[in-house]
Amino acid sequence: DKSSTLRSGWRGFRHRITVLHLLGNDRQGVSSEMPDFEYRIKGQTLVQIYDKYFTDEAIFAPHQKGFTGAKEEQAKITARLDEFEKTMQYEYIAGFEDFISDLKQHGVKCAVVTSSNIQKMLNVYERHPEFKVYFDRVLTSEDFAESKPHPDCCYLKGAAYFGVEPEDCVGLEDSFNGLKAVRASGAFTLGLATTNSREAIQPLSDYVIDDYRGFSFADLQRIVENAK
Repeated sequence: DKSSTLRSGWRGFRHRITVLHLLGNDRQGVSSEMPDFEYRIKGQTLVQIYDKYFTDEAIFAPHQKGFTGAKEEQAKITARLDEFEKTMQYEYIAGFEDFISDLKQHGVKCAVVTSSNIQKMLNVYERHPEFKVYFDRVLTSEDFAESKPHPDCCYLKGAAYFGVEPEDCVGLEDSFNGLKAVRASGAFTLGLATTNSREAIQPLSDYVIDDYRGFSFADLQRIVENAK
């Protein structure tokens, strides 16, 4: 039943946020050791990024003037991040509104499953008041104990919300961690080549699209059926 078994873990925005942007010129201690740091953390919650990469005082002390402690530095980054996200435009990926409207017209249940927190989503709603109408449920970082790429961070919970098996769902993702989470959940993995190249995400995807332009419910249904 397409009205209840296809679920979209949504990637509708064209934006990129990382802790590195908030560290500014003080980020060399991290980026020099992990040049792919931005891609490692995308899809993870801020709390989990802190816990994994920013608990050791040695990360901050050599690079931060007036350093007092890791927790204090984390609080500074969070405050700067909150301010930055208030000014973001949250532009839709090309073709998104036509595609999501087509899904809704065909009775497809859709959810957002995001590592972003409630505050960031409130910023989204302010920019796009229509956003909530597009989705049956929005799950944020506050709803998860795990982080991407763990499937229980979001996709398993999204499927459970609709009362369906993950194998009857479709997850749409652009990040490596997000794609890994969809695949680990058992859902059909539709990759978006909006952040990384087609070649880079193809091994983690069942199918890849560049954006939503010209992509319809009929296309999605055909792709999923052909993959069975």
